[in-house]
Amino acid sequence: MRRPETKMVIGLGNPGRKYIYTRHNAGFRVIDSLAKGLAIEVRKRKFGARLGQGEFAGKKLILLKPIRFMNCGGQVVATAAGFYKLELSDLLVVSDDMALEPGRIRVRARGSAGGHNGLADVIEKLGSEDVNRLRVGIGSCGEQDAVDYVLDKPTKAQKVLLDKAIESAREAVLCWIEYGIEKAMNNFNRA
Repeated sequence: MRRPETKMVIGLGNPGRKYIYTRHNAGFRVIDSLAKGLAIEVRKRKFGARLGQGEFAGKKLILLKPIRFMNCGGQVVATAAGFYKLELSDLLVVSDDMALEPGRIRVRARGSAGGHNGLADVIEKLGSEDVNRLRVGIGSCGEQDAVDYVLDKPTKAQKVLLDKAIESAREAVLCWIEYGIEKAMNNFNRA
């Protein structure tokens, strides 16, 4: 009997209570939303991450939250992908993005890290830019220091938009799992 196809969704964020609702933890929030909607517990500790396993659309699904700080999660992702013998096309990395307005999401099949150090570490450790990614817009920091901005909580207006983006991102992930990256890009990348 053939084993079901496996997909892994990686949410980037920072561990610890003080970071839960910061802009930088958008990736973790998408994983939490998926876990809740699919009744998957993301609690098991393995590879330096919290992970949970379930099924969706006839595929095995692994939800992964590296519990190392944002810029050091690449090895966690590479180790988990190697353990499960996954191809790059079986991975989707979810992160925040200051280049996108709050509330917007963008799905891509490949590309540079675009200045995101967490994504840069994942790309470096996997040895390729051909990694599916979903970026959740948190808006530009303007005059504020970028580190302070991403580690701060969004304004009330931004929070409303970010909450909607988390929902859209969850739906985009489910589309990717079921139909692939092209369909997810076509359905969720708005001009």
